[in-house]
Amino acid sequence: MIKALRILLFCASALGAPAAISHAEDLEDLAPYKILRSLQFIQDSVVLGDHSAIEMQRYMLGAIDKRLRTAGIVQFEDPRNIDAALIYAMSGGNPETLDFLTSRDIEGNFDSRVTDALRQYLNGKGALIVANLAKTIPEYRNSRIGPYLYLILGNAASLQDPKAAMGYYDWARLMAPGTIIEEAALRRSISLSMRGGVPEKGFAYALSYARRFMTSPYASQFADIFVELAVTNVSDQTEAKITEILEFMDRPRQREVYLRIARRAAIAGLKPLARLAAERADALSDIADGKPKALASLYAGLVDVPSADILDAVKQMSAIPEQDLSPRDRALLQAAQAVAQEVLKAPEPESLTQATVSKVINEESEQPTGSGESPFAEPVAQTTEKTVDGIEEQQAKTAESKGDPEHDNFLTASRSKIDEIDTLLKGEVK
Repeated sequence: MIKALRILLFCASALGAPAAISHAEDLEDLAPYKILRSLQFIQDSVVLGDHSAIEMQRYMLGAIDKRLRTAGIVQFEDPRNIDAALIYAMSGGNPETLDFLTSRDIEGNFDSRVTDALRQYLNGKGALIVANLAKTIPEYRNSRIGPYLYLILGNAASLQDPKAAMGYYDWARLMAPGTIIEEAALRRSISLSMRGGVPEKGFAYALSYARRFMTSPYASQFADIFVELAVTNVSDQTEAKITEILEFMDRPRQREVYLRIARRAAIAGLKPLARLAAERADALSDIADGKPKALASLYAGLVDVPSADILDAVKQMSAIPEQDLSPRDRALLQAAQAVAQEVLKAPEPESLTQATVSKVINEESEQPTGSGESPFAEPVAQTTEKTVDGIEEQQAKTAESKGDPEHDNFLTASRSKIDEIDTLLKGEVK
């Protein structure tokens, strides 16, 4: 009841109607559209950083549901209450309430084109509403329900036509700046920009989001999408774009995003980006921040395993305290160390000798034969009576003409181990 009184006080002050409190003991005496304004204020406050309002939001959704179901038919002669019912349904309300209201609508106050589209969308059939709602929506572009309809249409069209969906989201943002609608539209537009093949728009959307909504409870979802955008669209401008966007975050959040980028880039084999992100994350960590520093060191060393810097990478990763890593990062460290050790292991001399002897014998067996009278044929005695010294001499000649066999075998083994680490990390990329 205390929460309800607080909301009533806000509602009365926001509407400039102090008499509302004197004539109303609870929410049941308020018009649905007045209660809805309180819900909208609360939802916008949540995405702007007031996370304490989340519980109040749940309360308000229940209060509006009860008020809509108890409202008389005459209440819905006011178009503001019609809009309130539709916005409630599009704001996470009970879809059965909309069915209840339309079943009692004998006067035709509800637009059946809109209610039918919402009914299908709320029942998981959003793809079926795109064509009809796209034709209807221009009539509501400047109405109270316009931004919500454009957000719904963008969601419904996102699977079929990402570029068209981004256009619908742009309209929603234009009509409702600074609201939960803009926050949702921006966040979803970033994801669609990758599917639509326009990553430059994605970075622009990400910059707008970072400027306005980094205190939103959905900012962690934005971070996940942004990391994917940055790693899958690397170019000469990527570093500058990442730096510009992350400047709007506090140090801990910047560090977290840089670590995510470093991990994804390391697994994807993007060495420059992984190293850059790891260095930035390390620079943003205090001396006492053992875990972030350990992660930065892991991701920076991981990309050096299949490279000429493998010795430094092994030394760097060996110094990482495993207790500072999560289980999946600990497994990643152990896999990288195992592969690095195999790459650095010296080839077995017996294996090299057998391979070389076999190679020489095969080469000798393929030499052309003749009667011994041809000046171009090798004498038979020299071909069949090879000694160990002769084989060693042939090895030296082969190494001199074709390179060092030991070195070649070492490179072959190294490439094989590199393929192994790629196989181990495929699951991480997914």
